[in-house]
Amino acid sequence: MLEKSIRAFMPYPFAPVKSAPVGTLAGLTFAVKDLFDVAGYPTGGGNPHILAMSGIRRNNSPVVQQLLDNGAQFIGKTHTNEMAFSMSGHNYHYGTPVNGAAPERIPGGSSSGSASAVSNQCCDFALGTDTGGSVRTPASYCGLFGIRPTHGRISLDGCQPLAESMDTCGWFARDATVFAAVGDVLLPEDTVDSASPSLAIHPALFSRLPASSQQCLLPFIDAISSTWGGVHQISAELPDVDSAYLAFRVIQGRESWQAQGETIEREGLVLGPDVAARFAWGKQVTDSQVSEAITVREQVTQWWNEQLGNRILIMPTVPDVAPLLTTSDSEIEHIRRISHDLLSIAVLTRRPQVTIPLATLQGAPLGLSLMGPCGSDRQLIRLAGEIYSLARTGR
Repeated sequence: MLEKSIRAFMPYPFAPVKSAPVGTLAGLTFAVKDLFDVAGYPTGGGNPHILAMSGIRRNNSPVVQQLLDNGAQFIGKTHTNEMAFSMSGHNYHYGTPVNGAAPERIPGGSSSGSASAVSNQCCDFALGTDTGGSVRTPASYCGLFGIRPTHGRISLDGCQPLAESMDTCGWFARDATVFAAVGDVLLPEDTVDSASPSLAIHPALFSRLPASSQQCLLPFIDAISSTWGGVHQISAELPDVDSAYLAFRVIQGRESWQAQGETIEREGLVLGPDVAARFAWGKQVTDSQVSEAITVREQVTQWWNEQLGNRILIMPTVPDVAPLLTTSDSEIEHIRRISHDLLSIAVLTRRPQVTIPLATLQGAPLGLSLMGPCGSDRQLIRLAGEIYSLARTGR
């Protein structure tokens, strides 16, 4: 009955989903964010009207099929923030899944159900999507490994879209070995040199954090530096964070309206106030705003490419631990805004980012991230496992 009490899963009637009897993921169970098609189930997208229009899917999305073909056992579809367009974890229609690492705090979204299912030990891993931080945020909040892969690295066929140039398929796991095993199935080989990693840090990314978060994370960086032979410090001034955030918001707003606007207006979808406001804002975005935002995205990408090259950036995942469930909507929106100063870097540059469940603050998890060059996804996963082992064993 745990599955019901944590509100992680959609209450769909059970339908068996065939998996291979053997494979690299045999013996492992997984859940799927309710944006991906699974044969025998509807795809509800976090909205009752979308669910009513869905019908039962006949085919699995390719990413789900890959997992099944490698022996993983599907156990259910998980809640998502409505239309995947929120980061609180709260769904206006269905409520809030329970954060298994800090039940008094929000799980983060929009892959909240998947993070809840894994953090409450209902399954070994779970699929999510990350457009603006929807895997990385709940992974940090719930004490999990999570990945936003290189954009376009994993198929999103059979998945409800939000913003085409930003959407990615990621996953959560509690265990580093399981996390890596899923990557071995879903990710193609890296396209960059996977020799000994060269690491970098930009102090300004940490100086923007609350003092308590800085004090919590910096000892891990010292340990990483001493183990991997030093960390290169980037001293150049960061690109203007407000311009970068606006570019992110404009592109996401335009593309989300292109993806879902016709359905919203034609069907008269009832949306939660926060999600409705974001879609309404996206509808008003002009062509000139999009053109300017694309220019800013290219400039931000060029800046990070010049500063990092093939180095791996060590960075905060989000500024702080998960807010309490009692936090006001306005404060949640403020936290969402400042979190995007960190989260949008990988989005705009299309780089992969892995968050590692390293730190604890006020009894709640706080992740530390690795962001690598495009095509370095497997290397990031391996390095994340090594850093996690170092933190747990001291070697």
